[in-house]
Amino acid sequence: MHADWLSLVPEIGQLSLIIAFCFSVALFLLPLWGSYRNNLLMMLSARSIAAGFFIFVLISFLCLTWSFTQNDFSVAYVATNSNSLLPMHYKISAVWGGHEGSLLLWILMLSGWTFAVALFSRSIPLELQARVLSVMGFVAIGFSLFILITSNPFDRNLPIPPQEGNDLNPLLQDIGLIIHPPVLYMGYVGFSVVFAFAIAALLTGRMDSAWARWSRPWAIIAWGFLSLGVAMGSWWAYYELGWGGWWFWDPVENAAFMPWLVGTALIHSLAVTEKRGLFKSWTILLAIFAFSLSLLGTFLVRSGVLTSVHAFANDPERGLFILGFLLVVVGVSLVLYAIRAPVVKGAQGFDWLSRETFLLANNILLVVVMLVVLIGTLYPLIADALGLGKISVGAPFFNMFFLPLMGLLCLLMAVGPVLNWKKTQPALLKTLLLKPWVISLLIGLLFPLFYAEKYSIPVAVAVFIASWITTALISDFIYRLRHADSFISGFKKLSMSYYAMSIAHVGVAVSLIGIVLSSHYSQERDLRLQLGQVVEMAPYQFTLKSLIPIRESNYIADQADIEVQKNGKFLEILSPQKRRYLARGDVMTEVALDAGLLRDIYIAMGDKLSDDAWAMRIHVKPFVRWIWLGAIFMALGSLLAVIDKRYRTKTAEVSL
Repeated sequence: MHADWLSLVPEIGQLSLIIAFCFSVALFLLPLWGSYRNNLLMMLSARSIAAGFFIFVLISFLCLTWSFTQNDFSVAYVATNSNSLLPMHYKISAVWGGHEGSLLLWILMLSGWTFAVALFSRSIPLELQARVLSVMGFVAIGFSLFILITSNPFDRNLPIPPQEGNDLNPLLQDIGLIIHPPVLYMGYVGFSVVFAFAIAALLTGRMDSAWARWSRPWAIIAWGFLSLGVAMGSWWAYYELGWGGWWFWDPVENAAFMPWLVGTALIHSLAVTEKRGLFKSWTILLAIFAFSLSLLGTFLVRSGVLTSVHAFANDPERGLFILGFLLVVVGVSLVLYAIRAPVVKGAQGFDWLSRETFLLANNILLVVVMLVVLIGTLYPLIADALGLGKISVGAPFFNMFFLPLMGLLCLLMAVGPVLNWKKTQPALLKTLLLKPWVISLLIGLLFPLFYAEKYSIPVAVAVFIASWITTALISDFIYRLRHADSFISGFKKLSMSYYAMSIAHVGVAVSLIGIVLSSHYSQERDLRLQLGQVVEMAPYQFTLKSLIPIRESNYIADQADIEVQKNGKFLEILSPQKRRYLARGDVMTEVALDAGLLRDIYIAMGDKLSDDAWAMRIHVKPFVRWIWLGAIFMALGSLLAVIDKRYRTKTAEVSL
């Protein structure tokens, strides 16, 4: 009897998914109708419905996870993406290793965000809260229908299920799969909350500073997760693919980067709307576009229009569904925006030398950069669809626009944080920025002289900009403490949002250093390495000490043990592998890394050339870790921003 019940776990998961869909329909209709009829009971029901939606999606997700852990290959999705030889932690992460499961993870994240809004938005007016949750319900309907109609993860292989599964893609048998998709989806789906607040504001006609204050924490949290998600994708590609790079302008990478760019503009625009009542319509538009770009990324990854190691699906039917849903969301949103936004009046008056002006410039530059990435990503697809031939848009196109625009944006970052709202006196600006400018200029000019034999102007410029961002923040911090009784009292006086902004901006400076220095000073060699042979890449020496066969539960491998020395002194043994996975026969490269704060040593095995020689790729990559360290600072800044006390203040209690 017990075994019979367990055999029905996939059916329980399927039923839970259907019930969750019913909850999403109720969440869309009841609170929205209640808000128009001023029915308190219907509006208050949104919280309970949101909880029910989350619970049943969670049950469905746990049922799919159970099927993976129990090697239930009667479930088609399990048979396609798992194998009895797969280690348990990869069986669990394989739940989201394919299209259907990753979509279920997306819906789980959506239900979690919806439940969080129901729990933590009790302080906002009940009518607005009901409409926000109703919009979340509408989004949930779209994705629930998508998974039920086109992407059911509980489809059965009946009447005769296979005895063994196909195995998880070896590229995904990595800690990156365990961490990266959940974090990235938290960011992607998080923007649905800000989108819901924007649509609810348009429906109620309440687009004021209070609306910005209520929605800003959700935007910051989503942006923080997306920052980490994009960085983790870069880090995963760096150490897993074996080519030594960290960004390739791959269309799927771009699909995650575009909402990040618009999200960055959004959190700055929300700050202006909250503080000064400006940019109201623009902020609403950014909220709509941030989520729309998340949907566009979903379409690109799941439609089959892209060929990428990141893409999950190759099914035009699925692509048409997402494209249709995207068009509905964008179309309805823009029509509502066109009706409501023109009548919105913002506060008037600010000087050109003010924080508002620089944040507006920040917004414009970020949106222009996003449009460049969007055009470079979509143009080859459009050209192919129109029969204009296969066109490839690569790194030269993106870098030609991206580098100067982002350089200008970083220069604005050095000036913007020290400016006052409304108007800043030039004398104050000179006091705060002149000394940091001189110090940073000297650091930028001198750094390439001492770091490398060949002088690099791009490196000098990047180091100058990163130093100016940092030293200007230090100068501003010292200036703000000038009237404090002590350093401790002054430190406590400054708001958490100020420290959050400072840490996030320092994170951008750190990432800038990592990007530019690793790009200009990296050493790379492809070579034939024989047992006992020593290869010099100053100041390092590499010696192939041994070749060892390895056998694990789901793969066999050839492992090279390479001794690394620096100026003749032993550092360590690095052991790259060439793996052959038993279930599918795929051959993969497992790189060896000696990671450090100031440099990485990176070795990847190529092809076997003889019994005692292999092709090897060796990189020495300075400051590459700073790219991801900067992203951690940005995420930490977002965390500090949302715990600012003003976001914990209850501005409007809801009564029963």
